[in-house]
Amino acid sequence: MCKKIFIAATGQHCGKTTTSLSLLHLARKKYHRVGFIKPFGPKRTNYLGQFVDVDAALIAHVYGMEDRLELMSPVVLDAHTTREVLDGKKDPQHYLEKICRATAELEKKCDFLIIEGAGHTGVGSVMGLNNGQLAQQLDAPVLMVAGGGIGNVIDAIELNLALFRETGAEVRVILPNKLIKSKRETTLKYLRLAFKESAIQIVGGFNYSPILANPTLKYLSELLHCELQSDNEQASRIVHHVQLGAASTQRIIDLLQESTLLIVPSSRDEVLVLLATLYHLPKYKNKIAGLVIVGVASLTEIVQRILDDANIPYMRVAETAAETYTTIQEDVAKIGADDEEKIALVQQLAESDLDFKLIDSLF
Repeated sequence: MCKKIFIAATGQHCGKTTTSLSLLHLARKKYHRVGFIKPFGPKRTNYLGQFVDVDAALIAHVYGMEDRLELMSPVVLDAHTTREVLDGKKDPQHYLEKICRATAELEKKCDFLIIEGAGHTGVGSVMGLNNGQLAQQLDAPVLMVAGGGIGNVIDAIELNLALFRETGAEVRVILPNKLIKSKRETTLKYLRLAFKESAIQIVGGFNYSPILANPTLKYLSELLHCELQSDNEQASRIVHHVQLGAASTQRIIDLLQESTLLIVPSSRDEVLVLLATLYHLPKYKNKIAGLVIVGVASLTEIVQRILDDANIPYMRVAETAAETYTTIQEDVAKIGADDEEKIALVQQLAESDLDFKLIDSLF
C-alpha cells in the first residue's frame, strides 16, 4: 500500500518544494519506490518537450523521474485556463479526473508518494481544485508548511485550517519553516502550546539559510528577462546582497559586502571601470557577484572592452535602477533544476534538520 503525504502551505514561498525535495531524499533511504505529483500546476514550463509545472520538472530532474513526467504534472494552467473555466468552455471535473487517474497510477508504482499542493490552501478554488479539495479527493493526509514566527504564523495556520476542515481533509502535521536558529526551540514551544488541544503535531522544519533563500545570477537574469554575460560557474553564484551603484565611487566600494550584485547606470563609466578592475583582486572578487547595468544609454567602446577583459558577470536592462532594484527585492527565489549547490545543501540539511522517522510515523 502506498503511503501518501499532501504537502500544503499557509502561503507562497514557505518552502513546499524544499520540503518535498527533502522528504523524497530521506524516503529513498527507506522505501524502494518513491514518487511525486504536482496535481495542479500554476507555473508552466517546457521540460524535455512537455509542458509541465516547474516543480514537477525540478523533482524529475533531481531524482531521475523523467519517465513519469506526464503523471507527475497532470494539470498545468496556461494564460487562458481560468477564464475558459469561468466561461463554461472547460469542465473542472475533467481536470479532477485527470488528477485522480494520474495519482492512482503513481500509487501502483510507489510505496511513498509526495503530493505537492500549490500556493496557499485556497489556490485552485476557481476550478474546484484547491488544496483542501484535492487532499480530500485523493485521500491524502496533509503536512502544512508554515513560516517561522509565532503570532502571525498561528493566524495564517488557522485561516488555512478552516478550509481544510470545510473540505474534510485531515491535517496531521504543521512544519514551521525558515526558523531563526537562536529562536527555534522557543518558536516550536509556543506553536505546540497554540495547537495542544488539537491532534495536529508540530514538527520543526529548516532553519533560515541565506544560501537557500537568495537567488543565483542566472535566476536573476531570467527574472529581469535579460541575457547574462558569464560562464556557467559564475551564473550559479548566489547573490547575498543587492546594492544601488548611485553614490560616489568610493562610497560604493566601502559599502560592498560578501557576494554583492551592483545595479549601476550605464552612464557611470568611472564606477563600471573601477568595479571591473577590482574584480581581478581576490578580496573584491568575493564581494562582487556581478553587475546589472541599467538604462538606455550605450556603453562606450572602451568601457565595454574593460568589462569583457575583466570577465566580470553582467546583465544589461533598459529599466531604471529603481525599477530593477524593486523587481529583485520583491521577488522570492525558487530553487531551479540547475541550482546544484542549493539542491545539495537541501539534501544535506534534511539529514540533520528534519525528523523523518517522526514524520513518516505520523502518516
